Parts: sequence; structure tokens; C-alpha cells
Amino acid sequence: MPKETVAEQFVGILARAGVRRLYGVVGDSLNPVVDAVRRNAAIDWVQVRHEEAAAFAAGAEAQLTGRLAACAGSCGPGNLHLINGLYDAHRSMAPVLALASHIPSGEIGTGFFQETHPDQLFRECSHYCELVSSPRQMPRVLRTGIQNAIGRGGVSVIVLPGDVAGEQATTPASEHALVTARPSVRPGDAEIDALARMVDEAGKVTLFCGSGTAGAHEEVMRFAERVKAPVGHALRGKEWIQYDNPYDVGMSGLLGYGAAYEATHACDLLILLGTDFPYNAFLPDDVKIVQVDVRPEHLGRRSALDLAVWGDVRETLRCLTPRVRVKSSRKFLDKMLAKHADALEGVVKAYTRKVEKRTPIHPEYVASVLDEEAADDAVFTVDTGMNNVWAARYLTPNGRRRVIGSFTHGSMANALPQAIGAQFLDPGRQVVSMSGDGGFTMLMGDFLTLVQYGLPVKVVLFNNSSLGMVELEMMVGGLPSYGTSHHNPDFAAIATAAGAYGVRVEKPKQVRGALRDAFRHRGPALVDIVTDPNALSIPPKITADMVSGFALSAGRMVLEGGVGRMAQMARSNLRNIPRP
Repeated sequence: MPKETVAEQFVGILARAGVRRLYGVVGDSLNPVVDAVRRNAAIDWVQVRHEEAAAFAAGAEAQLTGRLAACAGSCGPGNLHLINGLYDAHRSMAPVLALASHIPSGEIGTGFFQETHPDQLFRECSHYCELVSSPRQMPRVLRTGIQNAIGRGGVSVIVLPGDVAGEQATTPASEHALVTARPSVRPGDAEIDALARMVDEAGKVTLFCGSGTAGAHEEVMRFAERVKAPVGHALRGKEWIQYDNPYDVGMSGLLGYGAAYEATHACDLLILLGTDFPYNAFLPDDVKIVQVDVRPEHLGRRSALDLAVWGDVRETLRCLTPRVRVKSSRKFLDKMLAKHADALEGVVKAYTRKVEKRTPIHPEYVASVLDEEAADDAVFTVDTGMNNVWAARYLTPNGRRRVIGSFTHGSMANALPQAIGAQFLDPGRQVVSMSGDGGFTMLMGDFLTLVQYGLPVKVVLFNNSSLGMVELEMMVGGLPSYGTSHHNPDFAAIATAAGAYGVRVEKPKQVRGALRDAFRHRGPALVDIVTDPNALSIPPKITADMVSGFALSAGRMVLEGGVGRMAQMARSNLRNIPRP
């Protein structure tokens, strides 16, 4: 019986770790691995058109499942294309294993054709990045990479020369046990007791939640009820904490709305739950702050803390809630709920009602209709830029929907390739790519991946012929917009020519019907909606000094406009306030 090759070992170990797809673009240094995939029934090769899309797709799959996903790039320029998507996966704590194949091992260090040094290039966007230089080394290095990606939450990169991959394995790939899930982390009793004392001593407590509250909705609600705390959230916390939340006061930060900013500044004690919220200008500096996070390196790097608690949110609150006294006064909570409702009421109808004859189409209206027409368990992938605004304000979470984007890395062109990974994961689930024309055209070639595999992704294209968020930054900075406009084709015609369903929408009254038709279509579809490039409303208090890149150094909100169904939710919460 012939011995297996290093490539066959590599693929077999990935399969045993739960990897079901390897996203990438074929190339000569990858040939042994791709052929090994062809002969292994447990894992599929997914051919994308650009390696960046491969990394984004793997990252999306890992974010949605919490399980290991994988991508690959050939030597030199091939694997170099992975880097942007790997940065995004790593900063999103998505467990991804990347194979960076390499030039022939005997040529490393000679300036050979296509030579780069991937073992150095990927170090900043990975927990583990190592070169396999001999067959004996490979199984243990790969297993170590898998353990790092899953256990630490992020990227591992294995650099494998093509000639080594094609050699016969010399070390048996024995059935080693592999970590496939992360454990719960409980703080020590001393930290729990210290936090309980701080909560008991505080008259007004506010919770601010991030993506680390995933799986802890019930615990957060129970604790908020016990201490009568308003609950705000960051963008990545929206899908986990906003739904079924009678204590909701909205979102803080660049895209903020409602009373979250005031609730975090008017309290005596602010508890940051599972958030690495980067905009410290939106956080107070004159109240006591506690941070709870499973990643100790996150603790205190945004705000000066009065207490740092290392643990995951769910286990921490399970331990904490029984130890704190029940607060009887709802005065602070009810005041923040009222302010939240008032803040939303005045703007909710601005761009979503009586717009049937207004052209170009308000993107806010499109997002509102999309929220109503999309499935209750849809997965939304959201391009960076103005689409982040529309997703933050109009998509209604319900505990079953998912919303992912490049919310930490902030890359353009993420939505379409992330939708590829999401749809491969579950072909029967509705996946909607909320794409901007700038991001879509950057990786437009991978629309053909949807067609090639028959993936029923629905691309809703907000086509304003501009880089809207960049224009906003220029305007707020006192600069004329420059270099931000696009001359776009008819994207629906391109989709049709590629073999997908395409429709172009130029009038508001066409939006709902076009979305319904696209959602009914069984294959890939693109809805090209021509939207207003001037849908940027800036509050009068914003000054040039407030802008630094994508972030604001001061101010409560950067955009006015509707907020979907959130005003209705806020009013419902007010109706639930106990009356004397």
C-alpha cells in the first residue's frame, strides 16, 4: 500500500478538525494539496476568483459557526492576496487556518521567481505562523496551528513549500485529539465579589455590550432587571443584545442613535460587557468603569478601569447576578428609556415614509424595505462605509438573524465574499449581501463564483456612484469631495450577462417588488438600486476637529436619519414601565 504524501496528511488533519471546505485559487505550488482535496470525500475545494475573497469567505464561515474554516493561496502573489481577509478574520476572532504555499524549498532565500517570505508577512494577522521545511515537521505544526486558531480565536498560517507537500510523509498522522471548541472562562471569586460591591454601591448602573455577549442574552437581561440598568451596545453587539430587550437605549459610537451615549455618561458605574469598542472618545472619563472580557489583552486598552474582570460574559453574569442586591428604583432606567424614545421619534419617518415619488431613491428607504422583506433567519453581510449606517439603523435583530461585516478591520469589498462563505455553509438559508458600488466593484469578479456554484446569494447593491463615507469624512473635515465619484455601468445587465438574475431599480415604488422577485429567485440575484449620493446629513455641532479617519474624537452622532423599527420598540418599552 503506497504511503500518503504530506499534502494528503495535511488535508486529512484538516478534515478531522472539522474543516469541510478549502477556499482558494489553484496554482503550481498548491497542486499537491488541491489534488489531495480532490481525492478526499470529506473536504471540498471552492474555487474563487481572488484569494482575498477566499479569506473573507472562510472568515465568514468561521464567524457564523465558531468552528475552524480554511483557505489557501499559492506561492508569492497568490498567498499575499489572502492578507486583507486574514486581517479581518483575525480581528474578528474568527478561527481560520490559512495555507500559504511556498516556492521550492531549495530556492528559499535566493530571490527566486515569486519569492516572498510568508512566514514573516502574516505574523501581524495571526496567532501562529510557521514554515514547514520537512515532512517530519508537518503533522505537529499543523495541529499546533489548529489549536491556536480555535483556542485563541483568530488566524493561524501554515507555510508549506510545494515540493515538501508532494513528498512522502515520514511521520504517521496518528489520531491526535484536537481542540474543536473554546471553554467557558469564569473569573475568580475575588473579582466577582469586588464587582458585586461596586454594583451595590452604585446608584445608577449602565451596561454597554459588544459581540462578547453572544450566547449571553438571557444573562444580560436578568442582570439588567436586577440592577435596573439601561443597556446600550456597540455595532457588533447589536445582533446579540438589541432584540427582546426592554432596557435598550440604542447604540453609541460613530453610527450611534438613541440614548446610549447619555446613559454611559450619566451613570455612576459603567460596565463594559464583551466589547473592545475602539472609539474611546465616546466613553466617559469621569465615572467608574468595569470591563468584562474573555481576552485579557482587551482589558483597559480603551478606558482607564476601576476593575478588570477576565472571563466570558455569560459565566461572569451567572456568578455575579445572585450576589448583587436588587435595586428598587427605576428612576434612572426610566429616564434613559424616555430619552431614547424621544431621540428616535423625531427622525424615524424622515426617509422611510411618503417617498414614493422622490428620486434618486433614499438609501434609508431601501434598507427599511429590505428589513421588512428579508427572511426572519437571514444572514446579512454588510459592506464597510455607508452600508454600515443602514445596517446599524434599519436591520432588526431577532435572535435568529445574523449580521456580519468588516466591523473591526473596516475593509472595503467584504460583503460579497463573506456572503459566499455564509451561503456555502447553509445553501438553504437566505443570504443577503448589502453591497456598496465601491466595495462590489473592487471584488466584482467573485460574483462569478456565485454563478459557477449556483449559490443563491442576493446582492442588494446600494449604487450611489460614490464612496459615500469618504465623502462624509471630507465634508466634516471642511474639505471638498475629490476622487470619490464613480462612473458605473448597469450592474443588473452585467449580472444577467453572467447568467444570474439582475434587475435595476430607479424609482422608489419599484423597490419592494424588485426585492421580492429577487428573493423568490432560486439562484444568485443582483438588485441594482440607484440611490441618492447626497444622503449624508451632518449635525450642526460636528466640526473639523472631530474627525480622525473613520472615527470621531467627540460628538454623539455623525448622521441623522431614520432608525427603522427601533422607535416603535422604544415606545413599547415605555409602555412597559410600571406606573405608580
